[in-house]
Amino acid sequence: MKICAACHTDLPKESYSKKQWKLDKYQRRCKVCITKNREAQEPPPQQNNNDTNTNDVISKLDNLYLEDGEKKTSDEELFKQPPPYQEDCPICFIRLPLLHSGSKYKICCGKVICSGCCYAPVYDNQGNKVDNKKCPFCRIPTPATHKEANERIKKRIEAGDPIAMQSMGCVYRDGGFGLPQDYTKALELFHRAGELGHAEAYNNIGYLYDNGRGVEVDKKKANYYFELGAMRGDTAARYNLGRVEYKTGNKERALRHFMIAVRGGWSKSLDTIKKMYMNGYATKDVYTKALQSYQAYLGEIRSPQRDKAAAANERYRYY
Repeated sequence: MKICAACHTDLPKESYSKKQWKLDKYQRRCKVCITKNREAQEPPPQQNNNDTNTNDVISKLDNLYLEDGEKKTSDEELFKQPPPYQEDCPICFIRLPLLHSGSKYKICCGKVICSGCCYAPVYDNQGNKVDNKKCPFCRIPTPATHKEANERIKKRIEAGDPIAMQSMGCVYRDGGFGLPQDYTKALELFHRAGELGHAEAYNNIGYLYDNGRGVEVDKKKANYYFELGAMRGDTAARYNLGRVEYKTGNKERALRHFMIAVRGGWSKSLDTIKKMYMNGYATKDVYTKALQSYQAYLGEIRSPQRDKAAAANERYRYY
């Protein structure tokens, strides 16, 4: 672990390039700070790096973002329809589904493969079906142990892969893959992934603050991170913003958030809009448009191969 001279956070070796790792403590900058063009600067007064605790780490990370936390986001910026967050599967070239059960992140090559391509049978040169325990994209064997999996994902993190950072953050948040639960490490990885463009990471940060997981409950911070995630295309963050507005009585603003989330494929938003229609908070025309938007999303992700996978195993369900 070494201190970054820009954000003053104690970070592991994979957080730095080889060149930066060799520099002294007054010049060394982590990959995220280099990406954000943050210059090396003197640490805050009375900082004691040896006594850094959980609250110190969280405070440092938050300060990098909450400098703009008081600024009011315009409605034009907030309610702008973002581009689809899900890209196409690199094998079948069909848009990836929103549900995580409909795709899998491969820590060998950093690709996200749809459930249909993961489930599809593999044949040898003679046309015989073979047991496939390799990545369908790069053909590298699947890790046999948690230790091997953790080593691979660390390499992806070192390479600056935001999906790997987000995934490892979830592992530390939940205490999986043989690792202990560590909210501080999870929060740190979510921040780094968010800075590199992973919108879902911001929603995860918002969730931690909204529910007081590893941090004090702070609805203001939670809403701030939900906004960051939503404006970058994360539908769960958009849905969470809608819930916040609904609970405070702003039904019209809540509906606008739910409609955007429906276009992104978030089925919970469709269910919520249906309830709003039944309770008189949304018109029939709005509910009809929501249904049409969700059907359009399904049309973009449906494929016979994915349907076969979902019918064979519930873990491949993709809508």
